[in-house]
Amino acid sequence: MRRFPAYSLPVTSNRPIALVRRPSSRLAEGLVTHIQRSDIDVELALRQWQNYIVALRLCHWEIVEVPAADECPDSVFVEDTVVMFKHTAVITRPGSDSRKPEIVAVEKTVEKLGCIIQRIEAPGTLDGGDVLKINDIIYVGQGGRTNPEGIQQLGAIVEPLGARVVAVPLAKALHLKSAVTALPDGLVVGWSPAVDSPALFPRFLSMPEESGAHVVLLGDKQLLMAANAQESAQIFRAMGYSVIEVDISEFIKLEGCVTCLSVRIRCSP
Repeated sequence: MRRFPAYSLPVTSNRPIALVRRPSSRLAEGLVTHIQRSDIDVELALRQWQNYIVALRLCHWEIVEVPAADECPDSVFVEDTVVMFKHTAVITRPGSDSRKPEIVAVEKTVEKLGCIIQRIEAPGTLDGGDVLKINDIIYVGQGGRTNPEGIQQLGAIVEPLGARVVAVPLAKALHLKSAVTALPDGLVVGWSPAVDSPALFPRFLSMPEESGAHVVLLGDKQLLMAANAQESAQIFRAMGYSVIEVDISEFIKLEGCVTCLSVRIRCSP
């Protein structure tokens, strides 16, 4: 199977960076919390991951691959390990003990990229999938993986940089971004059955499909989303967006979505 080349660090390109991590051969052992476990085709998952990277490259994102962690089944979901705000990389402390080792190589990678490093410390826990940034407002889901202490620590790091942190109760989904993401104009799009408090968001649009709630912003008018939400994709196109669809069926079986397979780093401080 074709492998993508490793990248030397630091990256000197002015293009935005997408941090990714190759799926573990133990992917099928990944955690599930709100859905029933399904069989995972690991080889298909690897092909889907590679196609995800192709889509990012086609939109002119520089790919940086964190060294693989084959001993960590969930390590492909790299978003959970680091939160970016401006030029600061907040190394998380995942809520699941099995995922805590994932942060080691991620921290080394973002440090080589020249990011300022901050860390969430015990007893705080924070998963990056619980963090939704809309300009300088940072919504953080407080639920099974992220605790109040983790949210407080994140606020202490990013509020001096100009952010405002808003805690969001979370009981119906694994992560906040399993339920909602946001468009470039700040409109929050969500899957209503998984959203505890839609009224917390000033502008909220309920989507007709679960995967329609998950978008990655690749540019002002470019969105990346899963291929299993055709009605939602048409809604976005009618709003003037260019939509790129990728098949991530094997990751969806592990409560994954398009956002958690990469960490987007825009190079300007």
